[in-house]
Amino acid sequence: MRFPSPNFQHLQRLSDDTGLIEHAWFELPRRCCGYTVDDVARGLLVICREPRAETVPRLVSLAEIYLDFLYHALGSNGRYRNRMSYAREWLDESPSDDAHGRALWALGTAALSAPSAAMKRAANRLFEAASSFDTPYARANAYAILGAAALLETDPRNDHAKRLLERCTVRLQGLRVSQQWPWPEPRLTYDNARIPQSLLVAGAVTDNAPMVEEGLALLKWLVDVETQGPHFSFAPSGGWREDEPRPGFDQQPLEAAAMVDACVDAFWVSGDIRWADLGLNAVRWFLGANDKSLTLYDENTGGCCDGLTASGVNENQGAESTLACIAALQQVRRIDSMLAHRCLQGEQQVGFVSGNRTNRTIGGPVGQIDGAITKSVSAADKDHVIDIAPPLPRQLGR
Repeated sequence: MRFPSPNFQHLQRLSDDTGLIEHAWFELPRRCCGYTVDDVARGLLVICREPRAETVPRLVSLAEIYLDFLYHALGSNGRYRNRMSYAREWLDESPSDDAHGRALWALGTAALSAPSAAMKRAANRLFEAASSFDTPYARANAYAILGAAALLETDPRNDHAKRLLERCTVRLQGLRVSQQWPWPEPRLTYDNARIPQSLLVAGAVTDNAPMVEEGLALLKWLVDVETQGPHFSFAPSGGWREDEPRPGFDQQPLEAAAMVDACVDAFWVSGDIRWADLGLNAVRWFLGANDKSLTLYDENTGGCCDGLTASGVNENQGAESTLACIAALQQVRRIDSMLAHRCLQGEQQVGFVSGNRTNRTIGGPVGQIDGAITKSVSAADKDHVIDIAPPLPRQLGR
């Protein structure tokens, strides 16, 4: 399968000079629905993941708008609000833990790779202002871990990021309901793969091999649970537990994007090419390798349908779904870059895990390998390679 390149056209359609409109009717922005920190943070994240975004003025402009939105969303108490109306009025009665975690993830990533030095400094400052965050909620902790890990790549001595990473990791590590159900909650709910992803990323950043193994084991279990035959069948929007039927609907693009990210980080951390295969299979979910054999991605608009339903697809192309698909397609380039690195290194293992400990010395950027790398990929790997765009810079948890 040949994968399309990320297309930011629809993301730009959903954005204005305030932020990113949450919902769409088909491809038209539903301005009455306003904006959320959740989506704006995701938007900033995908732009910071885009290679050479600083050379694309429209992406630089979007990054500035999104970062400014996050600046205004942070309250004087150091907590993030989430919802803003189209009239620019905050609607939340209390802070949102998930939104706060996602904001930290985006800010940590922006501090590392925003398209300008000024934005990097601003993101770092905002991250530190929001870093006293403490929450019992698993996904909010996972998002914050990913942000702290990203910031520590550019500033390994940052005490705010170190303390946040330690606090959130303690909240996550070692949680399980039972031996038969190792998930840290009674049922799968949403954005599930972020939990094992954050464990393996935190373990890699802190040279904690047992934590990496815990994350990999939990991710393997999740892959097994969410695989039906040759394709992924993700937990539906209402959640899932063992005694409930499959497939379940509606399935959300958010789930597929989380699985892609987690599998790609697992490939980098472990060097096991099977994780790259699984990551690509999760990308294929957007392109028809799913329970309905239907494509959710619209190559013409760059948008993504809002879900896979029992009767087909939800044709609305909202911000969350569109950003999920952009993020997944970005990771295809990262996989290809890592496969090229693997070949250039003579097929030796790449990744953090080496023997019984993690090895951070080989966890740096894979470098700006020449784009035409399909020629150097081994025959065994070649089925998984796309038409190459410039490789994605290597950062964990992005």
